[in-house]
Amino acid sequence: MTSLTADDGVRLDYTEHGDPAGRPVVLLAGFKASAASWLYQVPALAAAGHRVLTVHLRGHGLAQRPATGGDMARRGPDLANVLDALDLRTAVLVGGSMGGNTIWSYLSQHGEDRVSAVAIVDQTPKMLNSADWPHGFYGYDDANRDTHFAEGIPDTGHGTPLARRGMRLVHLLTAMKGGGDRTLTPGELALLHDHATADWRPAIAATTVPVLFVAGAESEFWPSTHAAASAALTPRGSSAVIRKDGHAANIEQPKAFNRGLLEWVGRV
Repeated sequence: MTSLTADDGVRLDYTEHGDPAGRPVVLLAGFKASAASWLYQVPALAAAGHRVLTVHLRGHGLAQRPATGGDMARRGPDLANVLDALDLRTAVLVGGSMGGNTIWSYLSQHGEDRVSAVAIVDQTPKMLNSADWPHGFYGYDDANRDTHFAEGIPDTGHGTPLARRGMRLVHLLTAMKGGGDRTLTPGELALLHDHATADWRPAIAATTVPVLFVAGAESEFWPSTHAAASAALTPRGSSAVIRKDGHAANIEQPKAFNRGLLEWVGRV
């Protein structure tokens, strides 16, 4: 892990792998997740000749955990601080879960100058269900907007039970080994609520670089229809749904995910 300091003094971390002269691929983990969530992607991307960076924004891995937990608006500048410090150009940004919406926070505030493509891994841009967006978090709407995530991430009853996932569960346990404290601080709960109530569809519509939306067909959190619906918002959008795959789509089915990601990156 290498550290750098954000513009507000908070310590961020990153790892680097592969060819330093290769096209940069920046991997952003989901809520509280560490770089280990990209365990199966780093070697595949490095073997394909890419410069691969896994980033720990505040609250992830060994990066600093401010008491406030931050918010989605702050995650954009955190990512900007990393890209600027490393002077990354033509970067492919890949975000899983909250890491995906972190990319929209970054692009909406800092533009596309350093970015050539974006991949979003099982993250709907609007978690709150509404008449014009039925692709949000299961059971979450205006009636429980401010209470649904008050104590954490609710069990939706969707997706394949863990005990029946076979090798998918093995992949999850391997990648998430030593995943850290699962308890949520008040600051982290505030971040989760901010994430849940955001609507990133305008940011997607303003994007001009290619964007790939990947969904797990058996996601625990939302219907896989979010991928195609999101892709339809931007002129260079495309989508893919991975069969027998959950929310941690890149972990549960790493071979299928890596094959699709590498093929897409090779075209854009």
